[in-house]
Amino acid sequence: MKIAVVGSGYVGLVTGACFAESGVTVVCVDNDAKKIQHLKAGSVPIYEPGLETMIQRNMDKNRLFFTTELKEGIIGSEVIFIAVGTPPGEDGSADLKHVLGVAKEIGEIINEYIVVVTKSTVPVGTSGKIRKAISNELDNRKVNIEFDVASNPEFLKEGAAVDDFLKPERIVIGVENERTSDIMKRLYQPFMLNNHPILFMDIASAEITKYAANAMLATRISFINEIANLCDILGADINHVRKGIGSDSRIGSKFIYPGVGYGGSCFPKDVKALIKTARDNGYELNVINAVEKANDYQKNIIFSKMSKFFNNKLRNKVIGIWGLSFKPKTDDIRESSSIILIERLLKEGAMIKAYDPAAMTETKKLLGTTIGYAADPYEALSGADAMVLMTEWSEFHLPDFLKMAEVMNGKVIFDGRNIFDPAEIRRNGFEYFGIGRR
Repeated sequence: MKIAVVGSGYVGLVTGACFAESGVTVVCVDNDAKKIQHLKAGSVPIYEPGLETMIQRNMDKNRLFFTTELKEGIIGSEVIFIAVGTPPGEDGSADLKHVLGVAKEIGEIINEYIVVVTKSTVPVGTSGKIRKAISNELDNRKVNIEFDVASNPEFLKEGAAVDDFLKPERIVIGVENERTSDIMKRLYQPFMLNNHPILFMDIASAEITKYAANAMLATRISFINEIANLCDILGADINHVRKGIGSDSRIGSKFIYPGVGYGGSCFPKDVKALIKTARDNGYELNVINAVEKANDYQKNIIFSKMSKFFNNKLRNKVIGIWGLSFKPKTDDIRESSSIILIERLLKEGAMIKAYDPAAMTETKKLLGTTIGYAADPYEALSGADAMVLMTEWSEFHLPDFLKMAEVMNGKVIFDGRNIFDPAEIRRNGFEYFGIGRR
């Protein structure tokens, strides 16, 4: 079976590589010639554990190919996935110009039946727009070629995307007819053999499922962050509270870890898009609106704690920051709380030294030389008046506090992810500020 994946970003690369791993012939298409050139040379533009070796393995076995020519991908393919970006517009809506641009090109090229599947996260109704864009081009060509559309949203966690694709908790597919479902069943057959559930539904339901899932997870994060802030005020410890409520099987322990707010390429964008979709249809999502508001507040919680500690005198303070990516095991700094903190500190005249195992290259593209970049965590603390933990990379969990005390000027730690033991930190002569910790 041959398929094409249009878009060689995060979702497209993982999708293409994982399908190739299951024995499918995959052609990944992207209009960025430089990116395709690098991929052909074995250089993967994103940091994702296990992805680079999988791509190289399947290229070597002639199952995975890269090209800038959409026609090369379409000819002979039974399925084509659209996995291009849907960046948020100023009003929060998903920008569909890339998705619909690909649909138009598909209509210009296809000469036999094909299933066009939306993998990008898109609002309800997008599949109808894709169908119309393809049909318009077929009409312009004065040809009658059958095709079907489907929705197959991704549920990939950055840092664990390969495992998520190969061992999915569920596969959601929106279809319009049995012919399409049969083709998609055949494509996903290797995953179904391991009893991973495949859920067929109508296209509109599939499109909204992705947004609803991310909005639910964002809601849990904002909820526990607000409870943590209340713990700060009342003198309670959020770790005890979290365990107390997480032991309830109706609630569970996932996504109730307080911190500095959610970020990345999905949650912020998808929450905004869901709010905009509802408003466009005359309905206000009050709970989701509150989630977004709470997250905006939480992204500034460490800055507020630092300002209070230093009596609003941050000018010329040297701040050592551990963690730049929005979460561990990725170099993605989009909507990262660490970047937001750094930008606020710079406005106040503070000097920043930062370290991250994977995200410093991406940060340099954004912030340039406005901050210092350290070769290791302790270099980032040299001469620092304060240390801030913003991303819970595993190498940060058991630091040498004696070494930290030797290189730092100040003796204060702001723990944005609650990974340290406050008592241990205080025994080592530091002041400690976490999120909702006693």
